[in-house]
Amino acid sequence: MWKYPIDENLFDTFSKYSKITGVIFIILGLVGIIYPVFMTLATVTFVAWLMIFSGFMAAYFTYITDKSDYLGWLKSLILFGIGALMIFYPMTGVGTVGLLLAIYFFMDSFASFSLALSMRPANGWIWWLINAIFSMLIGILFIVGWPFTSAYLIGLLVGFSLFFDGIALLVTGSIFQKMNK
Repeated sequence: MWKYPIDENLFDTFSKYSKITGVIFIILGLVGIIYPVFMTLATVTFVAWLMIFSGFMAAYFTYITDKSDYLGWLKSLILFGIGALMIFYPMTGVGTVGLLLAIYFFMDSFASFSLALSMRPANGWIWWLINAIFSMLIGILFIVGWPFTSAYLIGLLVGFSLFFDGIALLVTGSIFQKMNK
């Protein structure tokens, strides 16, 4: 997957920041597991604000490049409108975000499988394989109960995913630290 020469300082930097990020992911994951509806609303709100920001940026880009591009204006209006709808009526966006997260978990599973296979003879590859299996199971759970279970599944499953990503980052950071010694 990553086929470039590795600098020796990269091991120290990755080890340090992967441990910090791993701890943050584990804490956020536990919050999502304990308070799934809160994490669901936080996730939907975050996605809504990203859409609003994207709508403003698309409008700005359309304004500075081609003011007569009606499709650019339509795109920015749709992004802004859907984001605003999700801010004012967050439960309307829960089903959509649930479907998007199912797609995310399938893609996360694919990426983790790829990383595990590319690391395979090295120590720690099994943790990425476990992470890939959990992400695949989470994606399947989302699809089976969609859209009715999205209100708690989004927060719960995002929490589980963050938790296991954090564990994988901690273990990989420790292995890289040992490799550098």
